[in-house]
Amino acid sequence: MARSRSSSTTFRYINPAYYLKRPKRLALLFIVFVFATFFFWDRQTLVRDHQEEISKLNDEVMKLRNLLEDLKNGRVMPGEKMKSSGKGGHAAKNMDSPDNILDAQRREKVKDAMLHAWSSYEKYAWGHDELQPQSKNGVDSFGGLGATLIDSLDTLYIMGLDEQFQRAREWVVNSLDFNKNYDASVFETTIRVVGGLLSTYDLSGDKLFLDKAQDIADRLLPAWNTESGIPYNTINLAHGNPHNPGWTGGDSILADSGTEQLEFIALSQRTGDPKYQQKVENVILELNKTFPEDGLLPIYINPHKGTTSYSTITFGAMGDSFYEYLLKVWIQGNRTAAVSHYRKMWETSMKGLLSLVRRTTPSSFAYICEKMGSSLNDKMDELACFAPGMLALGSSGYSPNEAQKFLSLAEELAWTCYNFYQSTPTKLAGENYFFNAGQDMSVGTSWNILRPETVESLFYLWRLTGNKTYQEWGWNIFQAFEKNSRIESGYVGLKDVNTGVKDNMMQSFFLAETLKYLYLLFSPSSVISLDEWVFNTEAHPIKIVTRNDHAMSSGGSGGRQESDRQSRTRKEGRFRINH
Repeated sequence: MARSRSSSTTFRYINPAYYLKRPKRLALLFIVFVFATFFFWDRQTLVRDHQEEISKLNDEVMKLRNLLEDLKNGRVMPGEKMKSSGKGGHAAKNMDSPDNILDAQRREKVKDAMLHAWSSYEKYAWGHDELQPQSKNGVDSFGGLGATLIDSLDTLYIMGLDEQFQRAREWVVNSLDFNKNYDASVFETTIRVVGGLLSTYDLSGDKLFLDKAQDIADRLLPAWNTESGIPYNTINLAHGNPHNPGWTGGDSILADSGTEQLEFIALSQRTGDPKYQQKVENVILELNKTFPEDGLLPIYINPHKGTTSYSTITFGAMGDSFYEYLLKVWIQGNRTAAVSHYRKMWETSMKGLLSLVRRTTPSSFAYICEKMGSSLNDKMDELACFAPGMLALGSSGYSPNEAQKFLSLAEELAWTCYNFYQSTPTKLAGENYFFNAGQDMSVGTSWNILRPETVESLFYLWRLTGNKTYQEWGWNIFQAFEKNSRIESGYVGLKDVNTGVKDNMMQSFFLAETLKYLYLLFSPSSVISLDEWVFNTEAHPIKIVTRNDHAMSSGGSGGRQESDRQSRTRKEGRFRINH
């Protein structure tokens, strides 16, 4: 009976009728229930938040471990991954924005194009200068120096294609030989080979590349042994014997003689030997003695007298990169007094450029004429489409009003160059264009050989203005290359941009310049920052080193600059993006 009463007493506390008769106890029960519910919910929330926080901290630890590993291996710029792994800051949010996701997707597509071009070269033309994709064989257009391989080294490095880069490095170690009985172009060998090796050294810190650059530069150096210091444009790599090609009438070419300064100055800075810098700077000093008021030089120069010959004035073929290097040596020296005469000459030449600008009817496309004597020729090479980028890059050295004037002109010219592409059925540009009254533009020479100049200018304008229109234009050009030039065994040019008939050559500059500029067009501005690097005319980035008033007057200063450069390179490491 006792057990029965106890059970009955217990059960009454869970009988609803018991509480309905006792309101105070019902209220107390409700309060207990509410507090218990809140307590349980709060504990669950705390546990869940704690688990989420632990998960986030684990993610951060993994990112920091990966970053530390990359830093140990010299593969990432401090700050770049840190920005993307920051704790909810603006940079971190911005990295996940739709625009950046699109940039990353496009960057991967360009990287895939590089892999396709490179693997085709590896398979069919390894060690040769260039690949002929249709016949699947290699040709030695530059004496068998492995031009495509050396031209591609820094592109592979910047894109983080480590395995491909290491295989290329092994070829440089074991097979690259400059002792060839071959009459090489001083200009082409400098911008592709010396520039490619120096850039790879600046990026990687691997002295192998510096030693190789010095070897080939020493073979080129006798070309400057002329009465005026203006170099001959051709030299035998094994025996010396510099000379000029017969078709120039014995004259040297303006672009070929004035486009070695970046590379040879950098070589002197990194080796501490002033001879390279002295040879190339003497050219500028010689030309500056009789520099015209409009800063425009004809394309032929007498190497004995240092005087110009009656010939075309152009920002296209054979003239272009002379003007480019006047600006870029000033940037390379970090804009100091030691390089101010380069800037002064460049600004003088830009006054001359303004005198050559005309606009079409009916659409008012701006273009740069060519000049012969006092006569203008309404023709513009696609090669001259480097000029918008050059103008944008140089605009910051002017007063605000002048800077805006030159930047606006750069944007106008870029629009014209983009329309070189858009005006053809293939959406790829011809080699040059003519402008007749009442007709905006018409293709002259109608081939396309995968040139980079327009994309180069779009890259500079994107970096300097932030206007995403230039990315869109670049993407459209890339898609046209993919549609018309990509084949199973690489990339080819077009014999005719109107019909789309393909040629049989994958130019080395397609990998060195076109794909690199496209990749950088969709990369963060910290990747090869324009504050720290200057591109040679073959798109090889070279580290900016501040020039002093007496820079390289003795070998000692070069050694000090080299030490400073090496320490900064180790600190800054690789330019890898999260792929």
